[in-house]
Amino acid sequence: MREFKTLRGMRDFLPRDMIKRERILRIIRKIFESYGFEPLETPAIEYWEVLSRKCGEEVKKQIFKFKDKGGRDVGLRFDLTVPFARVVAQNPYLPKPFKRYCISRVWRYERPQTGRYREFWQADADIAGSPLPDADAEVIAVGVDALKALGLDNIEVRLNNRKILEGMAVKAGVPGDKILDAFRSIDKLDKIGLEGVLEELSSKGIPKEVSEKLLEFISISGENMEVLERVRSLLRGSKVGEEGINELISILDILEAYDARKYVKIDLSIVRGLDYYTGPIFEYVLKESPSGKQFRLAIAGGGRYDNLIELYGGPHVPATGVSLGVERIMEVLEGSISEEETLTKVYVVPAKEEVRLETIKIAQKLRRENIPTDVDLMRRKLDKSLEYADKKGIPYVIIVGPRDLKEGFIVLRDMKTRLQEKIEVPKVIEVIKEKL
Repeated sequence: MREFKTLRGMRDFLPRDMIKRERILRIIRKIFESYGFEPLETPAIEYWEVLSRKCGEEVKKQIFKFKDKGGRDVGLRFDLTVPFARVVAQNPYLPKPFKRYCISRVWRYERPQTGRYREFWQADADIAGSPLPDADAEVIAVGVDALKALGLDNIEVRLNNRKILEGMAVKAGVPGDKILDAFRSIDKLDKIGLEGVLEELSSKGIPKEVSEKLLEFISISGENMEVLERVRSLLRGSKVGEEGINELISILDILEAYDARKYVKIDLSIVRGLDYYTGPIFEYVLKESPSGKQFRLAIAGGGRYDNLIELYGGPHVPATGVSLGVERIMEVLEGSISEEETLTKVYVVPAKEEVRLETIKIAQKLRRENIPTDVDLMRRKLDKSLEYADKKGIPYVIIVGPRDLKEGFIVLRDMKTRLQEKIEVPKVIEVIKEKL
């Protein structure tokens, strides 16, 4: 018989996996909301014109594109930023700044590998309407706090600015029409190394001496202010470069108030691959996971995209945002999250068929007190019901027997200790709440 599988790069999540995932998403959601971000959801499918507007050729190749039954070109969203920009463009009356978060699925047709899938989750927080570094600092800070709340405080936020990169590219002699191509190649530095980037830049028609000069610029390192002052001296006379430097200094100053500046390192090699970025850009790198495992890939990132909303027919609305990679976060937290097979806290079973309806009534009372409760639906014998509860990992079982019930009692069994106690029916909710 044929075996039916999920599509490559896509996965099923059984309850054990979803319980962990939902716990992580709840923590992220709580942090986002604590900063005043509000929820927004958009369709999984967008018109091709929306998706391809300004994402770059590399990303275009990764979009799941197809025709709907009306013959229209459509595709699955590849990130949560583009749909957000479309929403803001379509709703110009929204009060500014408009702060939204979205935690949802996106799709990219790329080679599946560790931490990368074709269907994956992102958790985004964006601010539309503020052109100031205050907004950039806030989205960086909310990302830091979300990761810290998950126990990932050994992070480094690598911060750069597209304006500085543009100033460097011009200073190095990169032709204007090749600057975005150069950025896309530099973005692959961690994957293909310096030699690989040089080869790719050469294949795009950028002379070797120009490429080497550009790579020399982005290799400048040191203390944050030291790096920025060195860059300022190199880019003297570059208006766009000076703007970029001043923006980063302001962001660093504001992050001091968020107690987040200590996590930030100026890294001139950070580019971010998407073409819509226009200003400050950043990536969060976990230096070491809770298990001690080393990770080089970014687990979150973001930046400013001041021109994207205008591309979708809206007014000029500056915007900035951060995106957390849920799959990579799940990977690095593996082993540090307690394993649970179920969310159910109580399993109610009848000792005899004659009290089955009373069993349901007791379960309903528990549910109305927000105690996750399950009941036997298989009409199993008591020993089989206890086996089921044990296998599921349900911590408590209520056994309802005819004689006990007539006397006003039920039996509460602790599945971990195997101890049982008789409890008066009116006190059941109080006792279980104390134990939970």
